[in-house]
Amino acid sequence: MSKLDSDPKTNPGSNTEKDPDEWVSGDDPMTGAQASYLKTLSEQAKRPEAFSDKLSKAEASKLIDELRQAAGVAD
Repeated sequence: MSKLDSDPKTNPGSNTEKDPDEWVSGDDPMTGAQASYLKTLSEQAKRPEAFSDKLSKAEASKLIDELRQAAGVAD
């Protein structure tokens, strides 16, 4: 892969799906949007106990993926 292929400025799709564990801001508190979506998803998946307002951005992202599958919400 050339440098141009991995440069997000010339190839914006090259890094659109990064593992949450690799996020620079992954340890920051989850965003308001993540919290709202997680609350809704945890209810849809019939797992309200899964929601916690203490999650990091990375933890919230992983839980969102898990609950989307449990709730049958399409990608």
